[in-house]
Amino acid sequence: MKPSISASNTLENKQRGSIRPLKRHFERIKPSIKKGIKRILIVLLLTSGTFSACNYLETDPEDFVTPDNFYNTGADMERAVAGVYNRLIDQYGRMYSRGLYSYLVISDEFYYKGISINDQRVMDFDAGHLDINKFWEVLYSGIDRANQLLENIDKPDMDETRKNEIHGETLFLRAYYYFLLVDNFGGVPLKLSSTKSPTEPYLPRSSVAEVYAQILKDMLQAETLVGDISKYNYNEKITKTVVQAILAKVYLTMAGEPLKDVARYQDALTYADKVITSGRHSLNPDYARIFINHCEEKYDIQECLWEIGMTGNQLGSVQLAGRVGLENGIECPDDAIGYSNGPLKPTGRLFKLYGAGDLRRDWAIAPYKYVTTNGVTSKSFYTATQIYERTCGKWRREYEQLTPKSRGYSPTNFPVMRYADVLLMKAEAENEVNGPNAAAYEAINMVRRRGYGKPVNTPDAVADLAEGLDQASFRDSLQDERGREFAFEGMRKHDLIRWGLFISKMQSLAIEATAEAPTNFKYSANAAKNTTPRNVLFPIPSTELTVNHLVTQNPNW
Repeated sequence: MKPSISASNTLENKQRGSIRPLKRHFERIKPSIKKGIKRILIVLLLTSGTFSACNYLETDPEDFVTPDNFYNTGADMERAVAGVYNRLIDQYGRMYSRGLYSYLVISDEFYYKGISINDQRVMDFDAGHLDINKFWEVLYSGIDRANQLLENIDKPDMDETRKNEIHGETLFLRAYYYFLLVDNFGGVPLKLSSTKSPTEPYLPRSSVAEVYAQILKDMLQAETLVGDISKYNYNEKITKTVVQAILAKVYLTMAGEPLKDVARYQDALTYADKVITSGRHSLNPDYARIFINHCEEKYDIQECLWEIGMTGNQLGSVQLAGRVGLENGIECPDDAIGYSNGPLKPTGRLFKLYGAGDLRRDWAIAPYKYVTTNGVTSKSFYTATQIYERTCGKWRREYEQLTPKSRGYSPTNFPVMRYADVLLMKAEAENEVNGPNAAAYEAINMVRRRGYGKPVNTPDAVADLAEGLDQASFRDSLQDERGREFAFEGMRKHDLIRWGLFISKMQSLAIEATAEAPTNFKYSANAAKNTTPRNVLFPIPSTELTVNHLVTQNPNW
């Protein structure tokens, strides 16, 4: 049953109606992929401080494409912006197809099944780790693609409105890639022009403040250029409320660690309010339905402002599938239902964070697994004491529509920005600027009411936050609420770091899990035990340090 939403035609099957944006771009460029995009990637991949150029340069291409004979038409620009978006899905799993909700965001909310030593998943790695190096490379690849498009934005004679939208989308994506870089690595080389030669000079690291200044410049300009989400019946494209919501997140981050620019709380409040007063978005009344929609390939542009679009099962020529529901799925041996080894398991801390009557717990954390007995697969429910045995339950492959279901990939989208996030950012910023006033309470209570299955606009004695909290107590409650609402959505580590709590939370988790986890699950404490202050940032990759001697390493790596 589809949830009730105010606008018509905003929730529809991704395999009906409008073809998905990235898929549409790639379908358009077949059969030109091999001759066109494949060759232009030669230029796009030559990112300063990112690759060893000699490893990526084809010296004798059959059909070389350069900026001189590309970016000439609207179709060229659509192909180019598709290439910028494409870096959000790295096919090897270092972006939103996998890493940014799993092994790149280890925190106190989950641990990895069966992994106890010598692995990034237990915070045991160094600057030479492949996934850290590739994460850096993918982000700079996206930046270089964006730079090259921006340098040619006025070249084609095309519809001016669409040109402006592409301009804005590209500016935003460049800024967003820098946001991921500065959030994970600290100050980084700030490269604002495309690589035109492998012999270009390398750049030193810019300061964190300088990187954020550029992020704001790009996003604020993008806000004036991108289209309104009301133009679309899907949410994979960068639109005005997406830019505004991410700006609120950027401002909140700047207000916290490491910049501590507390004046930015007011900016965060301003931008959260822009999204709220736009009237474009609202909470889906059913928490579980948000994630069922993802698995059923349906759009709900009221709740989900921005999703990373994935499609197919990686069996065709368009490689746009991800691992949502596998990497973070319910344990299941049956391919027909949807295989997952159930790698991500909740900590006891996450399980206990939910209060009595909070329906989100048994959706976010699976209350069952699938077992096969005598050829029949059925649900096996966990007992009340089997907390550490459970898995992530948000994206349940039993709801997937595409068949055959792959053991390695799924077509399920991943949400980067939900309306619940806007409301909780509003509550947080309001509390920091004005204290726990009525507006802060109403924003957090709307999210809580939905979590308890109550009408979101009606006060409720069970769901609503206790009245009379001071600013510090409201802040603590807000932090816990984000943990409940966004469990397994890749936000917890980011939040704990900007609040200055990451190290203390991991250290206390090590003590908790060691004391309370069953004997067979004591290893769930290992990632926390291995976490030290150096883990607030990733190391600058060794591949970068090898070629760029102007870049210095992060502390203690």
